[in-house]
Amino acid sequence: MMLLSISIGNGLQNTIKNKVSSFFGHVLITNFQNNNSESSLDPILIKEDLEKVFELNNINHVQSVAYKTGLVTSNTTFEGVVFKGINSDFNYDIFSDYVLYGKIPEITDSLTNQVAISNFLSKRINLEIGDKFKTSFFNANSNIPSERNFEVVGIYESGLTDFDNLYFFGDIKHIQKMNKWHSSQVGNFEIFINDFEEIESITNKLYSDTPSNLDVISISEKFPEIFNWIKLFDMNIILIIIIMILVAGGNMITALIVTILEKSQLIGVLRVMGAQVKSVRLIFLTNGIYLICIGLAFGNFIGLLLLYIQKYFGVYKLNPEIYYVSTLPVEINFITILLLNLGILFFCLLMLIIPSKIIEKISPVDAIKIK
Repeated sequence: MMLLSISIGNGLQNTIKNKVSSFFGHVLITNFQNNNSESSLDPILIKEDLEKVFELNNINHVQSVAYKTGLVTSNTTFEGVVFKGINSDFNYDIFSDYVLYGKIPEITDSLTNQVAISNFLSKRINLEIGDKFKTSFFNANSNIPSERNFEVVGIYESGLTDFDNLYFFGDIKHIQKMNKWHSSQVGNFEIFINDFEEIESITNKLYSDTPSNLDVISISEKFPEIFNWIKLFDMNIILIIIIMILVAGGNMITALIVTILEKSQLIGVLRVMGAQVKSVRLIFLTNGIYLICIGLAFGNFIGLLLLYIQKYFGVYKLNPEIYYVSTLPVEINFITILLLNLGILFFCLLMLIIPSKIIEKISPVDAIKIK
């Protein structure tokens, strides 16, 4: 149970973190005015002014993007969307895992109308690879919307329904033209880092190094409801481990007491023959350790078997609208498993020390009497 709770909890946390990060990066640099809007209103200059900021060793990749809200229409229905304009520096490797059909459009110097839409939007508007559709974009400075015709070259599905229902990907030059930006202006920078555990320190470092008109926020700050929710997994894991250690320790205490009472004659004989109490206690504690190791061996075998079955066959499914994943993810970390086993062995042995003191109360004379 402890092995399953740790592997499943860590698997869910890391899978959800990676999915959200693949959409927006780990750290975002934007204008303060753009923070609460799905459209990039005020541009920021492309990387040249921020080259020194991006020289941190833990930064893996930086991509420039822009967002603009719009409305996709067809002959029968319409759907509100957010167009994510990507540049030639887009991180294709990270997002390629979510592509079901086709590809993410490649961005070059020439403007392209190719886009990648979500599987949800594909079914909602009845679009397939090669189909064309019209999108109307809202202009902040005009009542007349801007219209663009796009061609579907890719269909993706991340499992994050909140995002799949909204976003589709295409050339950032469309947004630059509609917003009357020049080619060196973008809406946001999305930064990917090597170690998610360092996201707060890197965010603070970037914030102190960027100009005052720019804001730097981590992905956990942008979507606090998601990351606060997955943090609760840690509490659940700790609670399960504590309960199971107490249960296992209670069982071992009972087993040790029963064994000591059954072997009271043997204890009496050993004491009469000159064995010290410490030596006798060590015998029973060693037997307890042996029983714990047998239990750990069976527990690890069954736990790892179930985890590998789930990992390779995906037997247990989840509702992606609730858990953001369609299949229960597991993460098998052998260092964590080793530390867990050592911790269980230590705490169970610690709990056996007190009941082993019963041996001191057993009188050798009374114990060796033949009844």
